[in-house]
Amino acid sequence: MSGELAIALTAALIVVAVAAVVLAVRTRQVVATPTERAVHATLHTASLAARALRQGLDTGSARTAAPFLRGLTGTDGLALFDGDGRLLARDADDDAVWNGEVVDACTSAAAESIGGQRRVMTHATAAAVVAQPLLAEAGDLLGVLVVVTTRSPGPGTLGAVGEVARYAASQIELAELDASRARLDRAEVLALRAQISPHFIYNALNTIASFVRTDPDRARELILEFADFTRYSFRAAGQYTTLADELRNIDRYLNLERARFGTALTVRLQVAPEVLNVVVPFLALQPLVENAVRHGFAGRGSGSIELVARDEGSDCVITVEDDGIGMDPDALRAGPSDALSGGTPAGEGDSAHVGLTNVDHRLRAAFGNDYGLVVETAIGAGTKVVMRVPKFRSGVRAGGGAFGVGKQ
Repeated sequence: MSGELAIALTAALIVVAVAAVVLAVRTRQVVATPTERAVHATLHTASLAARALRQGLDTGSARTAAPFLRGLTGTDGLALFDGDGRLLARDADDDAVWNGEVVDACTSAAAESIGGQRRVMTHATAAAVVAQPLLAEAGDLLGVLVVVTTRSPGPGTLGAVGEVARYAASQIELAELDASRARLDRAEVLALRAQISPHFIYNALNTIASFVRTDPDRARELILEFADFTRYSFRAAGQYTTLADELRNIDRYLNLERARFGTALTVRLQVAPEVLNVVVPFLALQPLVENAVRHGFAGRGSGSIELVARDEGSDCVITVEDDGIGMDPDALRAGPSDALSGGTPAGEGDSAHVGLTNVDHRLRAAFGNDYGLVVETAIGAGTKVVMRVPKFRSGVRAGGGAFGVGKQ
């Protein structure tokens, strides 16, 4: 009897388990309602179109995006034209849609809508063509989206075409902004490279030449330092690098300057090991240190520089301080022409101001307005430049950015 009871209990448990599985399967099946599935499908289609258009509007991106954009409009055919009215790509479920009359109508409608207005054309073949200009926020023409439908285009269809066109235009505009930002980042780094003082290069080579006969081993060491310094400064790399790499190049620069000034130049470095892997804009420290050396010594026979990098919670704070002639704070705020005093040549003052402004702009562009440079200075009181960067920022990594990835 006990055996029969056990069998009965086991059978009951199996039934309960099967019922639970069936209930779970049914529950999972009804979690997504038809409306939710439709919204998900639409968003997924939009994201696929955006992925192509964020590369800019050209033949390749238009060919990839056209099927997804047509799906969003719910029309029978779709074509994309550039801002000059040239056909980039077209898509349809049935190639028969693109008969000669319809193709000519699409081209004609696209040409007419270049002025910025939507054009609707109907034909005896019962096909309707709607050309919607792709306009940037400022009103600039980016291209033209043309749809073909066998139904009479009512307000719903026209509204859908208009919204899809606005969405496509926003993605193309973002692509152009990304490209402009990349060009600006490259221009700013090129400007910093150009700012590396020709006087420093000339003086470094003269210093090396002076050791060739008196101390050939020292001359060889300095030649290698100079080669490594220039290789790093002019490398084909991304717009970001690690603080460790920046400090390594700063050390090369200071070795060359110490060879020139001897004991007259005193340098103190204090770097917390935990911030060495912090990511900073490429060549962000060079203008600060070069400015400290160049203007810290102006009109004087000696000087000292202190570079400190410390850990402050979620941030890294880097300071470069000299005991030189200082700057006029009001002139520094006013502009480059009066940025420095104490007999500094105007051209050097301009480059120092431009260098600080350049670094400040790049820091704020990368990390936000909470980050940038703070300059503490006064005439005759030296200069202290404070740079604050986050220890981590999503999307910002060493070696990445506008130039591609490169290593020294």
